[in-house]
Amino acid sequence: MRITILLFFSVFLMGFSAMTFAQSDKDNVEMQVSATSIVVNGATISIHNADGQLLEVFSLTGNKLTSIRIEGSEKNINLPLKKGCYILKVNNVVRKISIR
Repeated sequence: MRITILLFFSVFLMGFSAMTFAQSDKDNVEMQVSATSIVVNGATISIHNADGQLLEVFSLTGNKLTSIRIEGSEKNINLPLKKGCYILKVNNVVRKISIR
């Protein structure tokens, strides 16, 4: 009886530590993905944590309108876009925006 309880307790502790490591790895991936951010205010686009990356602007039909190299950790860009919806892509971050 004691051996069964000890065996069950040992297996439980091993499983608990494996779950802890899995959660830790997931948190690291989320932090890396969320490092780059895109904020839109009217026709001004603010990009954070994308030094050396390429900003790509697409129409909703998928046509690439422009590409801009981001220099520095924070960049504000005024894009001369007409009213409408556009897709912005920096690294693995993609945002759909609306210019009014």
